[in-house]
Amino acid sequence: MNFKPLGDSALLVSFGEIIDEKTNDKIHSLAKAIEKASFEWLIEVVPAYSSLAVMYDAALIDFEGVKRAIGELEFSAERFEGKLVEIPVVYGSSYGPDLEFVAQYNGLTPDEVIEIHSKPVYRVYFLGFLPGFAYLGGMDERIATPRLEKPRLKVPAGSVGIAGKQTGIYPLESPGGWRIIGRTPLRLFNPEKEPPTLLQPGDRVKFVPIDEEEFLRLYREEWVDD
Repeated sequence: MNFKPLGDSALLVSFGEIIDEKTNDKIHSLAKAIEKASFEWLIEVVPAYSSLAVMYDAALIDFEGVKRAIGELEFSAERFEGKLVEIPVVYGSSYGPDLEFVAQYNGLTPDEVIEIHSKPVYRVYFLGFLPGFAYLGGMDERIATPRLEKPRLKVPAGSVGIAGKQTGIYPLESPGGWRIIGRTPLRLFNPEKEPPTLLQPGDRVKFVPIDEEEFLRLYREEWVDD
């Protein structure tokens, strides 16, 4: 484990720069161990791909004290796996305006992009950027595509995008520079539910292609009839 300060009331615990499931398992196992220890100075732990941010009360402890406490914890990197969530997606047309570009950029047809994108079972490494925005691992590099040079001012909630070697889903309408290839009718963030986010770290995600008729039916159930 490598430690470095984040301001005067947080530190970052890192396990290197490699993004893989084993490293992420270590991160979540350490996060559980820290939370289980119930340190009085602990405010919050925030996991990422291969690092963990630990927020603490600087009036009760300093960086060296937190570093020492975490270093003394015993934990094992257990397999971190949550539920399997199927995400229906209508690909292309107005729902996925960048599908054609992704296909052309990678020398593929739009149907091939859809097949490649919907084949894997992705892992939710962590949530960030927006409430419920899941950073997914496991995308096939054959459809890796750079971000837009100029981000869009509005990306609809549910938009499924590609940025470099990553894929993700916008849980809320927001600006964004990911290449949008489709859209899901599911509601990924609902503050009236507990938990408010559909996806959690460790969950597995499977994209399922649907047609526009099915999209509209599910959209009414999720957003209109709710």
